[in-house]
Formats: sequence, C-alpha cells, structure tokens
Amino acid sequence: MNKNSFAVTPPMGWNSYDYYDTTVNEEQVKANADYMAAHLKEYGWEYVVVDIQWYAWGAGSMRNKHQYIPFSRLEMDEYGRLLPCPERFPSAKDGAGFGPLADYVHSLGLKFGIHIMRGIPRAAAQNHLPILGSAQTADEAADPSSICGWNPDMYGLRANEEGSQAYYDSLFALYAQWGVDYVKCDDICNTSLYRENQYSAAHEIEMLHAAIQKCGRPIVLSLSPGPALIDKAWHYEKYANMWRITDDFWDRWEHILHMFYRCELWQDHVKAGCFPDCDMLPLGMVGKGFGQERKTNFTRAEQVTMMTLWCIFRSPLMLGAEMTKLDDWTLSLLTNKEVLALLGDGHHGVQVQRTDEYAVWAGWNEKDGSVYAALFNLKEEEAVVSVSLEELAAALPEQIGAGLLKKAEQEGITGKELWTKQEQSFGEGRISAQVEGHGAKLFAL
Repeated sequence: MNKNSFAVTPPMGWNSYDYYDTTVNEEQVKANADYMAAHLKEYGWEYVVVDIQWYAWGAGSMRNKHQYIPFSRLEMDEYGRLLPCPERFPSAKDGAGFGPLADYVHSLGLKFGIHIMRGIPRAAAQNHLPILGSAQTADEAADPSSICGWNPDMYGLRANEEGSQAYYDSLFALYAQWGVDYVKCDDICNTSLYRENQYSAAHEIEMLHAAIQKCGRPIVLSLSPGPALIDKAWHYEKYANMWRITDDFWDRWEHILHMFYRCELWQDHVKAGCFPDCDMLPLGMVGKGFGQERKTNFTRAEQVTMMTLWCIFRSPLMLGAEMTKLDDWTLSLLTNKEVLALLGDGHHGVQVQRTDEYAVWAGWNEKDGSVYAALFNLKEEEAVVSVSLEELAAALPEQIGAGLLKKAEQEGITGKELWTKQEQSFGEGRISAQVEGHGAKLFAL
C-alpha cells in the first residue's frame, strides 16, 4: 500500500480533546458524528477521532490533581493491547472493542479514528504479558528508560527487538479488525522530555508505518505532539501522513501569531499524502473536560485569520469544538466551499511577506492556474495591507506568475473576497485592502 494514497488531501474532521479532554464517552462521540453527517460531511469533513485515554477507568475524575491519573486501571487484553473502557464505551464489552462504534460512524458515511500513546503499557511490562506473534514478553520489548514526561501509561519500545515490531503489528491488526481509519500517535513527533534527543522515538515511527503496511487497511498516521523538527522533515514525509508543527494550539492570539513563523518554516514540505499539521481548531465551545467550558477566546476576526492561514497553507483541519453546540456563524466558517477548496489536490501556498504588522500569502492551483492572495493584519487596529502584483507573481510558478501579470496589463485585476463574497478592483499594480485588526482577507484573483 502507498501511504500517500491514504489522504491525498489534508484530512478534515473532529477530535474530542479540546472539549472533552480525557472524558469523552460513546454517546457523545455518536452525537458529534450525527452532527457531522448532517451538517459538515458534504463539505469534506469526515473523520471522527476519539482522543486520549479511551482505555482508562475513572479518566477525568481527579482533574483537580491529575490530567492523567498515575498508575490508574487500564482496560487491556491478554496481549497487553489497550481496549476501550466499557464504563464509557458500553458497546466495547465482550471483546468487541471499537468495532461497533466504528461501524456506527461508517454507517453515516464517515471515518473513524483513535488516539494512542507510543509504546506498550507499563502494566503489561510489569505483568510480563505475552506479545501476540512473538516469543518475547512485554517486559523484554519495553524500554523503561523511554517514557513520556506528561502521561504515565506507557514505556517506549526498544529498537531492534522482534517483540517491539510484533507488538505494533498486533495493535494495527486489531485496529484494522475494528475498522479504524486514522491513528493519532502521541509522544512521538517530538519526545520533548529528552532534550538531547527530541527524536528519540524515530524507530517507533518506522515500526508504526510497517505495522500499517502489514495490517491490510489504509490507516492515516498522524504524529503528535510538536513542534516537529524541521531537520527530520524527510523522515516524517517518508513514514507518516501528518505531523504536528506546533505544541498544543489553543485560543490565544499569540498562538496564531507564532503559526505564521511555523507555516513559513514548513511550507515547502506540503505534498499529497504528507501534511505538516497546525493542530486542532479551538472554535465554538471548548474546555468542558478541563473544568472550564467556554466559548472560544478568539474574536471573529481571529477565527477568520486562523481558517485562512490553515487553508492556504493546506494544514489538516481537525475541529476541537463540541459540534452539537456550534452557532450559525461558526458553522459558516467551516462550510465555506470556496475557502475549503484551497485544501484540494493541486493547490499550493507560500508566504510572500511577513513583518510584525502584516503577512501576505499567495496560493495557486497548478491544474487550472487560478491564483489567490491572503492579506493578514497582525496589528490590533484596522490597517491597509498591501503587496505589489510583481512580488505576488514572483512567488508563483513562472508560467502562472507571468499569466497574472499579463492579465493585469491587458484587463486589470479584480478579486473576489471569499469570506464576504464581495468583488474588489485593484489598481496601481498592487493587491491592497483595508483589514480589521487581527483579521484577514482572502481573494481569488
């Protein structure tokens, strides 16, 4: 199987983390899947992803002390493979795992995903559990010196141990049996606890890739957390479909501001089947599982900026909101077909300019030659953002850039602003617009 065929365009979906933290249950996942099928599927949204600790009993019950309860009870089978906690996922009882929930999601025409931590449960190693398909036991494959600094559930797996690959093979054989379409693996993109080697789990990324190839099911592989290491770009691209280029992204303006730097750093590594990931979209209602349910702190202008940057950069889009509580305005952000079209096959985006006060991105479609300009105002107050047509054209492929300049000379340039749907004429050889503070305008030229 060619991994680049699993997700030719950036995956779009919903992830339970921003709203539910560790506490999401089966009923809530189904409710969000129902909403996606009814309101978002036709716009390309398709993945429903259950995030962290779906296997933990009592998850979230000590949130004032621990996000992840140390040495809590984990549901697992006789081979050390974690299973959904039946307390929260009742259809998983009697060994059914996520099969029934995946079937439900698939029945809606959607795809099903899960979050995992890299490695093998510490409890499996402590109890010397057998590894399916291996003569080794969990304690022999586990590497006690390789741990996650913020989650206590797992040991990393040793390199060059047949039991390590066999364990991952057994996991993905199980996931394929369940009908999983997407796996987000955590503590692997950047093993930040180990400052001297923040890519200490590179061998486990390769094992995950090999396990997916063996399991016979196309499963998108997403790596977390970030920031991803730019000097390892070739390795992410070879073995994964998407990888986080930032630490956890939340609804603070400074987080958006930093993403302009991150996207500039990674813009040349966006390609079919391989996508640097700007992280989840904290829109709508978030934070309930963290004990602070709230409407996103982003202003409407900031939400437009985020969606514009994510789309012209071609990041995966994973919504973090409780979808059943989306208001009409937020829904309109997520269902703008002309903006979402920038994620399509054949589209590309690059940064043209960036200062402390503004940024400009250019986008194009290699198939039809269409051109886009995104103008971002990074200041708090309204301001004019402007770029010369020549500089914009220079950022495009030569033939497309030349065509844009020729059109400007012969006919002049007009643009349709894709959020407001308003037409605008441009003169004096510049693309220019008045943009509200922290806002953006996105023009199809």
